[in-house]
Amino acid sequence: MKKWIYLLSAATSLLLFAACSNGTTNNTETAESTTTSESVDLNALELPQLETEIQENEDVVEMVTGEGTIKIKLFPDLAPKAVENFMTHAKDGYYDGVTFHRVIEEFMIQGGDPEGDGTGGESIWGEGFGEEISNQLYHIRGALAMAKSSQPNSQGSQFYIVQNDQDVSDGLAIQHYPQKIIDAYKNGGTPNLDFNYTVFGQVIDGMDVVDKIAQAETTASATGEDSTPVDPVKIEKITIIQEAK
Repeated sequence: MKKWIYLLSAATSLLLFAACSNGTTNNTETAESTTTSESVDLNALELPQLETEIQENEDVVEMVTGEGTIKIKLFPDLAPKAVENFMTHAKDGYYDGVTFHRVIEEFMIQGGDPEGDGTGGESIWGEGFGEEISNQLYHIRGALAMAKSSQPNSQGSQFYIVQNDQDVSDGLAIQHYPQKIIDAYKNGGTPNLDFNYTVFGQVIDGMDVVDKIAQAETTASATGEDSTPVDPVKIEKITIIQEAK
């Protein structure tokens, strides 16, 4: 059974890459996914990723890596299972010594796999869990999200941080995005992953560290993708700074 779970986890890298490499297909999927929100005034929604002040209902962690520290806030009200999973793993030291095993500059950095190759990891429940999609959370630059395979309920321990810093805001207005999120996408992100993956946090300090990790020299992975770091950066530890009230 464990081997099957690992095989699903291995598909994570393929799915993430495919989701970003075919703009036409995924833009269509995103538009279809958001049609139910047309009657909602999206511009009136709270958008916690854009708030500079840390709120009482947010968790905050510091991820210490070999390249520096990344400070991240998490949103348990909007993605409760993903946040509980990440926070519990962090407290238990599950991520200590784990590498960013997959990095693609102008896309994202991916980690959270104890195997170090994208084939491992599990949730705190010992089985995968499903996506938590919110129209208040988006794949803007610095977003923290859950990796998954093409199978349902396949989120485990792997996560990624969106690194792209290029303007990707074109065409989002007709897809019913909040204007503030469209503006945020001018600073980078991967909108074609929206509504398909669970965003559960946002980097609030240390994007220079994320950029440095993404710029690492890479070689071909087992799938042939040029994304395996020659000298992978490790997560030394994750410290809990604040727990939501």
